[in-house]
Amino acid sequence: MIVPLAEATADTCGGKAGALGTLLRAGLPVPDGFVLPFAAYLDATVLIELGGVLDELGDPPVAVRSSASNEDTAQASAAGQYDSFLAVRGIDAVADAVRACWASLLSPRAVGHRADPVMAVIVQRHLDAEVSGVMFTPASPDNTTEIEASWGLGPSVVGGTVTPDAYRVSKDGSTTHTIADKQTRLDRYGTRLVVRDVPEHARRQPAIDDATATRLAELGREIAALLGGPQDIEWAITDGRVWVLQARPVTAALPRPSALSTTPPAALTGTPGSHGTATGTARVVRGPADFARVRPGDILVCPFTDPAWTPLLRVVSGVVTETGGVLSHAAIVAREHAIPAVLGVPDATSRLRDDTVITVDGTAGTVMTPSRSEGDGSRIPGHR
Repeated sequence: MIVPLAEATADTCGGKAGALGTLLRAGLPVPDGFVLPFAAYLDATVLIELGGVLDELGDPPVAVRSSASNEDTAQASAAGQYDSFLAVRGIDAVADAVRACWASLLSPRAVGHRADPVMAVIVQRHLDAEVSGVMFTPASPDNTTEIEASWGLGPSVVGGTVTPDAYRVSKDGSTTHTIADKQTRLDRYGTRLVVRDVPEHARRQPAIDDATATRLAELGREIAALLGGPQDIEWAITDGRVWVLQARPVTAALPRPSALSTTPPAALTGTPGSHGTATGTARVVRGPADFARVRPGDILVCPFTDPAWTPLLRVVSGVVTETGGVLSHAAIVAREHAIPAVLGVPDATSRLRDDTVITVDGTAGTVMTPSRSEGDGSRIPGHR
């Protein structure tokens, strides 16, 4: 019943596995692996097959990832809705991770989001990435490819726990970039994932050079042509080689500030994450213990939005984070829910007071409070 990843199709293995299967069949650089298809869902007997298949891979550390029937579609990404596990090793641990993926269909963040409670599970060779990130391919040939990159494993970028470097590659190959202060990185140590500080000298070094950004953009265009539309692509670099970890349709356009717009001098500024403007009560949330305080219409103000926090985005009217980029899960889900988001506003949870009224402009990347609108001169530089 277990299917080689290169043979996976969306109708039997979900959108995520189906896209990776298509890329593998085209000879693109995707880590090898296999899939427990929809037909194996909740079938304990299929777990018996896992040992032999893992032996064929050489029993390496693996990534165990969801591929649900409503995941990675053109209508909704389901970004961060289900569980994934990295650095898993050994038959017992892999079987436990598969069960946990299945169980995540009933997690609070998934209930009410899915249309069909069926899940396939991908088991794929784990890559110890030196650099990783996300890329959005352009919606038309004349537009630019957007790339975000940071040190270590990809969850730092997709989960928004770091503000990544941002690159824009135009059709003619010219590149512009903004280099961020990348303070932490995620790496594998044995079967553990460890967050550690980036050395001071490396924090503001570019994670990739312009030539690598151009190479990624070329790969992105090839993937978009193969899959038939603009793609949201997760990638990683190991030993100088670029790998594709995921490709799914782009579900909502990135915000584009008007060339005529001006930033109020007293505004807090960050990365424009999702179109629109909203005014509401600031609700500072530092962890799950604060979730019960969030009310409909509040503006969520947080250090970052862990994927487990995405149910809050169905309630609030806007989002402000201290770290993260425009291609992170939080920004993607905000755009899908059509609520404004401003990302990477340093010290937002201390600069914005709980229970005060604020205005978030997710197109311009600004946050205003009543006191700031009076021109108190305070300004927080953001990453644009």
